[in-house]
Amino acid sequence: DISKWTTNQKQRADILFQQYPVLKQAYSLSQQLRTIYNSTTVKEVGYTKLARWYNDVQNTGLKQFSTVINTIQVNYKTILNYFDNRSTNASAESFNAKIKAFRAQFRGVRNIDFFLYRLAKLYA
Repeated sequence: DISKWTTNQKQRADILFQQYPVLKQAYSLSQQLRTIYNSTTVKEVGYTKLARWYNDVQNTGLKQFSTVINTIQVNYKTILNYFDNRSTNASAESFNAKIKAFRAQFRGVRNIDFFLYRLAKLYA
């Protein structure tokens, strides 16, 4: 958020954005996406705003956003659920990472029942 930048940071950003207008465009698009997620609480409104942002990205032709665009295309129904109750799957991802680390610590699993028992004792 530019409003939180120091005077020095704003001056350097002005110079940078003057020299590299594409970078300014990319920064603006990323901030627009952030604003959509921070300010939208209705799924239908989020859908409309994401569609407009998607069109803006396509109109710029910036290939750097292609991964984000593809992710939104493939997962838009799931992504829109965020606007209903502001929840993500971060806790599930964190738990999956813990399981993978635990499994890697023992270089695999031979006895599944014992592995599940240990997981339950450690994380339940």
